[in-house]
Amino acid sequence: MKILVIQQKMIGDVLTSSILFEALRQKFPDAQLDYLVNTHTYPVVENNPFIDNFIFFTKEEETNKKALFKLAKSTKNRQYDTVIDVYSKFSSNLICLYSGAKTKVSKYKWYTSFIYSETFKEEKAAKTNAGLAIENRLQLLEPILNEVPQILLPKIYLTPKEIEDSKQFLINHNVDLNAPLFMISVLGSADNKTYPLPYMAKLIDAIVENTKAQILFNYIPKQEAQAKALFNLCQNTTQKRIFFNAFGKNLRDFLAITKHCNALIGNEGGAVNMAKALNIPTFTVFSPWIQKDAWNMFEDGKTHVSIHLKDVKTELYKGKTSKDLKKSAFMLYDTFIPGIIIPKMKDFLKNL
Repeated sequence: MKILVIQQKMIGDVLTSSILFEALRQKFPDAQLDYLVNTHTYPVVENNPFIDNFIFFTKEEETNKKALFKLAKSTKNRQYDTVIDVYSKFSSNLICLYSGAKTKVSKYKWYTSFIYSETFKEEKAAKTNAGLAIENRLQLLEPILNEVPQILLPKIYLTPKEIEDSKQFLINHNVDLNAPLFMISVLGSADNKTYPLPYMAKLIDAIVENTKAQILFNYIPKQEAQAKALFNLCQNTTQKRIFFNAFGKNLRDFLAITKHCNALIGNEGGAVNMAKALNIPTFTVFSPWIQKDAWNMFEDGKTHVSIHLKDVKTELYKGKTSKDLKKSAFMLYDTFIPGIIIPKMKDFLKNL
């Protein structure tokens, strides 16, 4: 049996969908299991023992229809028995259409359902603390396994060398690995997913004041100027605890460095999901317009904790659609003051 899973979009999505391979491998130990992902997301699934082969969706396929059709045709040549399309967008619809697979599974959309042999409607409310992102993905396997598999936690697989090299990297940057060390997800993937920098500075000040911890910043290289602006907004005593230059050059470096941290704290996004997959405690600040139920995976109120403006100011959400909330993101952020977050964050820090 040959099975292809297609998951385009962001790093967190690719990591989350990797649970499908563990479930499939349990049921079909001898199957060929392949993963089609965007090139930049590969580091979070590198070394995954349940995945046999990777197929990459590159920038060329994103911008060139001829290249996209070539990829779709090459998928047909691989003769898959089953294709699972997690996200269901035009490019993955096309690949499924060309695949020739007998079984094609995806979420239900009225205008693409004719492509697939099996579709399902996404649930709107989570039934477990795994969250909707996990639960809805596992539904994709029901037509193949004839059951919904047990809940699985996404995992990242680092090599012993990566862990040891990152340890030495931190030591070389004068980080004391015997003292508390926190990774801060300082910026979201977009401005409307980023807790305002003056507010974030106050959170970091509170962390240092209460724990005397050492602080690392997580951001992507093009966000360096914003990260530096945040550093400058922190108190002088806090700045002395921030190791700004102890920064991973690539995603695998970030993962290996995070493995040595006591917790990851900050904006909801891929970094939080990666920390959870490394079994690192997390405290997450959700953007006011993002649906918390979808991505507060495995929240238990102790090891993994999150806070959303809706948790404390429900009146702001009455009668508002998701589109309304997205348009009002910055206004909502203004009301999400540090004083709302810090008490809950302090409780999280006490439990570490």
